[in-house]
Amino acid sequence: MLSKRIIPCLDVKDGRTVKGVNFVDLKDAGDPVELAWQYAQQGADELVFLDITATHERRKTMIEMVKSVARQLNIPFTIGGGITEIADAEALLNAGADKISINSAAVKNPQLIADLAKVFGVQFVVVAVDTKLVGGRNMVHLNGGRLITELETEKWIKQAEELGAGEILLTSMDHDGTKQGFDCNLLQTISQMINIPVIASGGAGKIEHFTEVFTTTGVDAALAASVFHFGEIPIPVLKNELKKHNIPVRL
Repeated sequence: MLSKRIIPCLDVKDGRTVKGVNFVDLKDAGDPVELAWQYAQQGADELVFLDITATHERRKTMIEMVKSVARQLNIPFTIGGGITEIADAEALLNAGADKISINSAAVKNPQLIADLAKVFGVQFVVVAVDTKLVGGRNMVHLNGGRLITELETEKWIKQAEELGAGEILLTSMDHDGTKQGFDCNLLQTISQMINIPVIASGGAGKIEHFTEVFTTTGVDAALAASVFHFGEIPIPVLKNELKKHNIPVRL
């Protein structure tokens, strides 16, 4: 059985790591390069960096930060934010990123998923999906959650897989930053529906939430931000606890 992955997520704005609740009220959480190094030392399996205002402000992800991170890290990391074409992804790959994450750009131009998968390989392409319950339906949101679409989350994720996504990073906006637990019902639905890995995101507040998401859903990884950034859950402690529940993890 494949090991379950623990992934700290660093939301980056203006070169600093930030964290909010339900995608707003952002607080400074430190230097992203320094945090990345600390997480690698603690035993994180991967890292995700999201330049959260890149799409909104029509900016490109910071290449220099990627180079700095690549020099520090010996674990895989994914970069997302403002990637709209092959050239953007190529620049990030050349700077040292292992994978790229696309969100708004993929919804606006689904062919981008297929193009990236063809050029770089399926394993390079993570499709991030921000979802929120609207009128009883899970709906895809864009631009850091600012813009609602008419796309149902389940249908969009299935389409993304068919186009060549190698992995889905699914964030529940309703759960994000609340520390009340992951959206296990939705995550189980999605993980049963597709054949590519799913990363759970949004809602981690305590160790039990990680145990719950790995034992009640088929997700391959769990991602969190504030509980790691502010030292509330040390990664070695989390992994030891998961091990006790017979959840396969790399120690």
